Amino acid sequence: MTTKTRFAPSPTGFLHVGGARTALYSWLQARANNGEFVLRIEDTDIERSTQAACDAILEGMNWLGLTWDEGPYYQTKRFDRYNEIIAQMLEKGTAYKCYCSRERIDVLRETQAANGEAQKYDGCCRDLPARDTDEPFVVRFKNPIGGSVVFDDHVRGRIEFSNDALDDLIIARTDGVPTYNFCVVVDDWDMGITCVVRGEDHINNTPRQINILKALGAPIPEYAHVSMILGDDGAKLSKRHGAVSVMQYRDDGYLPEALLNYLVRLGWSHGDQEIFSLEEMKQYFKLGDINKAASAFNTDKLVWLNQHYIKSLAPEYVATHLQWHMDDQKIDLSNGPALAEVVTALAERAKTLKELAASSRYFYEDFAEFDEAQAKKHLRGVALEPLQLVQQKLTALTEWTAEAIHQAIEDTATELDVGMGKVGMPLRVAVTGAGQSPGLDITLFLIGRSRSEQRISKAIEFVADRINS
Repeated sequence: MTTKTRFAPSPTGFLHVGGARTALYSWLQARANNGEFVLRIEDTDIERSTQAACDAILEGMNWLGLTWDEGPYYQTKRFDRYNEIIAQMLEKGTAYKCYCSRERIDVLRETQAANGEAQKYDGCCRDLPARDTDEPFVVRFKNPIGGSVVFDDHVRGRIEFSNDALDDLIIARTDGVPTYNFCVVVDDWDMGITCVVRGEDHINNTPRQINILKALGAPIPEYAHVSMILGDDGAKLSKRHGAVSVMQYRDDGYLPEALLNYLVRLGWSHGDQEIFSLEEMKQYFKLGDINKAASAFNTDKLVWLNQHYIKSLAPEYVATHLQWHMDDQKIDLSNGPALAEVVTALAERAKTLKELAASSRYFYEDFAEFDEAQAKKHLRGVALEPLQLVQQKLTALTEWTAEAIHQAIEDTATELDVGMGKVGMPLRVAVTGAGQSPGLDITLFLIGRSRSEQRISKAIEFVADRINS
């Protein structure tokens, strides 16, 4: 049988980190077994579901590269199918109409709570004959009495629920809208889902869904319930721990490869290996290797991975993601070096793409003023002669190459009989406006001849004014 998995988020908010990890595990289960991956939007909560949330989920999945083979399906477009199955169940007797009022149900629950009993429906309407009435009703699934539901969870092992602990679940509300647990069952059946990967908060739904599947004569998928993600303080991951939206990580300058690598290791392992390409994930991933203990989010580890991928991925590819940040920071790339060249120059010192974009601005735009602290330290009177001489040598170059630029700087230091720093630091502040940059040879090369010469002249004028003031 072909492996078929699904990711089924509710569009009531953005794609969060926990959902992204569940999507990744589900996607990997399909890819590792040459199977198929389905994206399904579970939007039966009509009041809370929004188009903006749908768009955010799709954007997050696309950014992560978790492509789907089928979908996206929307439950709100399948109501006819759900109602068809409900009608069949009513006719067959595996479901029934319940006319109990809200008031009766509330009193029942209050009485059960007062008696220390589990709060569940008492089956009042379960065996009543059919009524010919216009009274409002819900439709309930006739859950089996006695026995138990047993399933072998890939993450948690054997799990058993007593049927007597389960009540007759509502599968259609008074307004006729089918409920979440019922829609999920029909969808998994119709879509041929063979393995359900989802959060541990769904464990209590599983026996109910299995019983409905059995009543429909449908095959039972395998299940894997993954643990929650905690913040580094041990509390459930939330906004106060930082970004929890997948796209916020994009905005903060992370590469999708870094986030995927981090998420896959947040509960799964393959020996002591820390860094995984997508191909390696697909090669090694097994549901049984997922740890059932909760995982703690560690931003420092994610930053470390992000640095690794910025340095190791092809500069041309990193540049495609850096482009978003250049646009976001309104850096005009029309007059400057190719973005991939900037990635090559700055990758060793950048933790995030957001940081990389900010530190590359001087390659494309002139700056109004020198950094005050750096100018005070390096654009002093003693810098005038080195700046003037290096400018002469750079102007005389027949070729504007990194090698020629390096030689001109070195010759300046030799001629003046000073250390390279006496030439290099004033020159660095002159052409970048600040005190940090890659090697000066590649920095000047990327800034370009004309712009470099103009900035050195500006620095010479700045130093001269300082001497004369």
